[in-house]
Amino acid sequence: MNLFTDVKDRVLAAVATLQAEDFLPRDLDLARVSVEPPRDPEHGDMATNAALVLAKPARMAPRALAERLAALLAQADGLEEATVAGPGFINLRLKPALWQASARAILKAGIAYGDSTLGAGQPVNVEFVSANPTGPMHVGHGRGAVFGDALAALLAKAGFAVTREYYVNDAGAQVDSLARAVHARYLMALGHLSEDAFQARLAAREIEYGGDYLVPVAEELAQRDGERWVDAPIEAWLPEIRALAIERMMALIREDLDVLGVHHDVFTSERALVEAGRVGRLLADLEQRDLVYVGVLEPPKGKTPEDWEPRPQTLFRATRYGDEVDRPLRKSDGSWTYFASDIAYHADKVDRGFHNLINVLGADHGGYVKRLDAAVKAVSDNAATLDVKLIQLVKLLDDGEPVKMSKRAGTFITLREVVDTVGKDVVRFIMLTRRNDAPLDFDYARVTEKTRDNPVFYVQYAHARACSVRRHAQEAFPGRDVSPAALAAQVDFSRLDSPEELALMRLLAGWPRLVESAAEAHEPHRVAFYLNDVAAAFHGLWNRGNEQAELRFLLPDDEALSWARLALVQAVATVIASGLSIFGVEPKEEMR
Repeated sequence: MNLFTDVKDRVLAAVATLQAEDFLPRDLDLARVSVEPPRDPEHGDMATNAALVLAKPARMAPRALAERLAALLAQADGLEEATVAGPGFINLRLKPALWQASARAILKAGIAYGDSTLGAGQPVNVEFVSANPTGPMHVGHGRGAVFGDALAALLAKAGFAVTREYYVNDAGAQVDSLARAVHARYLMALGHLSEDAFQARLAAREIEYGGDYLVPVAEELAQRDGERWVDAPIEAWLPEIRALAIERMMALIREDLDVLGVHHDVFTSERALVEAGRVGRLLADLEQRDLVYVGVLEPPKGKTPEDWEPRPQTLFRATRYGDEVDRPLRKSDGSWTYFASDIAYHADKVDRGFHNLINVLGADHGGYVKRLDAAVKAVSDNAATLDVKLIQLVKLLDDGEPVKMSKRAGTFITLREVVDTVGKDVVRFIMLTRRNDAPLDFDYARVTEKTRDNPVFYVQYAHARACSVRRHAQEAFPGRDVSPAALAAQVDFSRLDSPEELALMRLLAGWPRLVESAAEAHEPHRVAFYLNDVAAAFHGLWNRGNEQAELRFLLPDDEALSWARLALVQAVATVIASGLSIFGVEPKEEMR
């Protein structure tokens, strides 16, 4: 049940009545008619723009049309008042029975409350994490992982057919550097390279990856192949060691993701696309369409003539699709650029039936967005859309002090260390308390404290408190069925008529609309804000009951009101659990 949709249906019914009376044309486009919360809650429960968007095509004054619509809406079932405001907005007040009915609907639906048909089963590809397979995930990867996973869950709840995808960047220079680091560790394992010599090579940047996580891979290699690669030329050992290193690093990344509760449906290999000739075939097709040519680029901004060596390059006409410059497709050694592979990868997505693409990338990819968008438009002939969500950095603190680097990773704190310290649920929830494009401070001390200032505790505590009310009800009224289904069937919801109770029901009734709006905007952080509002309203009711006995949820002398309030409390727990399910966070039944 989406109460906003139900009220919109009443608005459209009023429009249809005016059309039947020939007051309005019958061919009006109603797509822009909406029902939203008013900017000022004092104006009413909802507001519609129907008169404003229909007046011009109907050749009428907006306020005149609004007056006619308001007169009809004031008589509509469930509506208490309809008043015209400003240039033609119509503010609506609902009768308490509608809010009370929404509470009943929550209990009937369970955590499926808020499920929507908005997406109509449209396929959506959410590509996220896609960390280079060169080591364990760091806390920044973790934020992207949580965001992508929650966004995918949000879209699924809104009715989209979602595929979670990981793009394995296993064809570039970084994996060759990884193989060289493993080879050095392998020599150390066999006693052919000292620790000092290894550190010297690391300091000289001959080796890029110096973390201890490569030691087990090197030891496995030494045990498996013995001295085979000690004196072998690089062209002999590089492919073998690279393949083993990528396999072990991807296993490490999958373990990190599993600990975080993140699982992908598809892993696509860049190397497999290249080796299958997918890049070459695609770019030949683009060349046939005059989208690939040989040319010379202007010097990059900030380069002087002495720094710049113009040379003919194979270029993609990215400017045809909104980019600032055309983009190189081949390196000076003749190999494909990373962008060339990326074009092929996104063409592969389109070929698999995805025309709605979402990429979750690190903030350092900001300059890459326009060329990716150009690539998607080109390979889909403008049929596909791409939304790139950039994930800002996470600053890791402990009671306000920066956390030192990890020995295991060498240069950064691993995601696994953070999860092991505070737990999966805390990491997931806190990562979603800010917009993806806003920096995030993750303070160990703050995210584990049991105060209102800790959003994950505050929300989970609200759910635990609601569960405690149910347990107390079982004790106070033994033998009664306190299941949501029984409460929905038996409770007299009209007893919930206090301003505070009605305000809470209004808030809960907004959950389906919140799901749809957050899904359309690709903004899962809205769920965190909403859950905090629900928790605050519920804690407020709890505290008032502590101060005034007649406001308590359970009243031994008024069983009917007790069960009505218990039903409301259960509705709160249900909506919180529904929201937490999008985040992949467990709703706690007890907290000590």
